[in-house]
Amino acid sequence: MNNKIVKKVQLTDNIYLMDIEAPRVAKASKPGQFIIVKNDEKGERIPLTIADYNKEKGTVSIVFQTVGASTKELALLNEGDYVMDFVGPLGQPSEFIEENIEELKNKNIIFIAGGVGSAPVYPQVKWFKENNLDVDVIIGARNKELIILEEEMRAAAKNLYISTDDGSYGFDGRVTDLLKDLVQNQGKNYDHAIVIGPMIMMKFMSMMTKELNIPTTVSLNPIMVDGTGMCGACRVSVGNKIKFACVDGPEFDAHLVDFDEAMRRQNMYKTQEGRAILKVEEGDTHHHAKCGCGGNI
Repeated sequence: MNNKIVKKVQLTDNIYLMDIEAPRVAKASKPGQFIIVKNDEKGERIPLTIADYNKEKGTVSIVFQTVGASTKELALLNEGDYVMDFVGPLGQPSEFIEENIEELKNKNIIFIAGGVGSAPVYPQVKWFKENNLDVDVIIGARNKELIILEEEMRAAAKNLYISTDDGSYGFDGRVTDLLKDLVQNQGKNYDHAIVIGPMIMMKFMSMMTKELNIPTTVSLNPIMVDGTGMCGACRVSVGNKIKFACVDGPEFDAHLVDFDEAMRRQNMYKTQEGRAILKVEEGDTHHHAKCGCGGNI
C-alpha cells in the first residue's frame, strides 16, 4: 500500500518534516512509538520516531535528517508523491501514558531534546498538554538555525528553555549546563526527566541527571536500523540485561543504559567487517530471540 505525502516542510538545511497519509497508523499511534518507512521497492527500511499524529485527518508526522542515501532520497519527494511502505506504530509506548493522571499532576517533569530529538519529544509534551498537565521543556542545538519545532513546543509546554552551544540563541551552553543552572541556580525541582537526542548528548545528560538525583528516561531510537530486532544494530545492555531498542524500547531507564557499549557498537555496525565481528562476539544474543533470522539479515 502506498502512502501519500500531504505536507512537506524544510525545517533547516538538512532536516525535513512530512505529514504522511496513514489513517490506521494515526489511529493506533501513542507517544514514544516509531514507524518504518520505505521509499520504494528497493529502498532501505528507515525507522523514524513519530513526531505527531492526527487521528481525525488520518496523518502521521515524521521529522528526519538527511544523513544517508535513503533519507536523501526521501527528502527529494514532494507533496503529492507517495512512499511505498509506512508501517507502524512499532515499539513500546511511553510508560507515563499508563500512569494515573492525578498522580502525574503531582510530578514535576522535564523533557530535554537535543537537535532532531525535538521531533519525538513533541508528541509526548503535546499528550501532557491535552491531559491538562504542565511540563517544562529544554531544546538544545549547536546554533539557532538548528532549533526546530520551537513554536509547537512553546504552545504545549508550561516553560520552554532553549540553549545553543555557540550562544547564538537562548542560554549560552549545552543542555546539561542549562539543566544544572535551572536546578542549582533557579530553584527548579524535577521528579523525572525524559531525554531524547544524539547518543553522546543522552549519555552526558544521563550523567548530569544522576548527579542531580533525577530519575531519567532516554529513547534509543538513534541506534535503530531494521526496526524488528533482526539486524542486531540496536542491541544494548540495560542494567546488565540484553535489550533491543526497537522491540523492548525505544525508551529505557537512562541510568541503567551502557552508553559506551552502545556507541561502540553503533560505530562498528557501520562497516560489514564490524557487523561480522559483532555477530561472532555476541553469538545468539546478537539479534532478538524471537526474530528467527539467525542474525543473517
